[in-house]
Amino acid sequence: MEQLIERVCGLDVHKRTVAACVRVPGPRRTRTQEVRTFGTTGAELMALRDWLEAHEVTHVAMESTGVYWKPVFYVLEEGVTCLLVNAVHVHKVPGRKTDVQDCAWLAQLLEHGLLRGSFVPPAPIRDLRDLTRYRKVVSQERTAAANRLHKVLEDTGIKLASVATDILGVSGRAMLDALVAGTTDPEVLADLARGTLRKKLPALRQALAGHFRPHHAFLVSQLLAHLDYLDEAIATVSERIGEVMAPYAAEQARLDEIPGVGSRVAEVLIAEIGVDM
Repeated sequence: MEQLIERVCGLDVHKRTVAACVRVPGPRRTRTQEVRTFGTTGAELMALRDWLEAHEVTHVAMESTGVYWKPVFYVLEEGVTCLLVNAVHVHKVPGRKTDVQDCAWLAQLLEHGLLRGSFVPPAPIRDLRDLTRYRKVVSQERTAAANRLHKVLEDTGIKLASVATDILGVSGRAMLDALVAGTTDPEVLADLARGTLRKKLPALRQALAGHFRPHHAFLVSQLLAHLDYLDEAIATVSERIGEVMAPYAAEQARLDEIPGVGSRVAEVLIAEIGVDM
C-alpha cells in the first residue's frame, strides 16, 4: 500500500499513560518503528513532545477517548498536525493483525492516509466555548436558587409571585430585603412597590400576609446573597465573553441578522461550531 506520510506517530491515550508509536523512514526504504510509554502529567507530555520533535514527526493520530485526549492534543497541536479520530472508524478498517498494539495500528493507518480527523476547534474558539458553557451552568444554578426562594416564600404563605411578575425585580427585592430585616406588616411591605406594581396594592397586601419566621428570614437572606453572587458571576463571564468575541464581531453581526438570533445566541453558535460556517 502506498505510503503518504513519512513521519507519523500513533497515540493510545489513557487516564494515566500514553502509549506512543513512532514510524519513520529506515534504511533501504524500510520503516523504523519505536514504541514508548509516557505519563499524562505536564512534564511527561512535554517529554512526549520533545521525543516527537527528535524524530521529526509531522503527523500524530489519537482516538477520542473520553476527555483524556484533550491535554495531549493541546500540548502537541502547535508543533505537529494532530488528528483526533473516531475509535469506531479505526476498528472498522480491515487488515489489522491481532498482535499489533493500538498505537502502532493508528500509526500505520495514519502513514497510509486512512484516517479522517474529527473537527477540533482552534484554541480561541475552545476558550469561547468554555466560557459560554460555564455561563450556562451558572445561569442554571441561578434559576435553581430562584426556584428555592419561591419555595421558601410558598412555605410561609407569602404569595408575592402571584402578584409581582418578577419577585427579584426592584419592588420585589425591596420587599424581600424588608422581610429579612424583620418587617412583616403587609401594609408596610406593599408600600415598597414601585411603578405599575403600585396599581396592585390591595392584592399585594393580601399576598404579603404570611407566617414569616426568623428561620425563613435566614434562608431568604442566604438565597439572596447567593443570587447576588451568581448575578455578578454571570456579568463578569459575559464581559469576558465579549472580549473573546471581539475578533468575531463581523460573524456575530451576520448571525444577529437572522430572526430570533440575538447576541447571546450568536455567541453560543460561534462557540459551538466556529466561524467556518
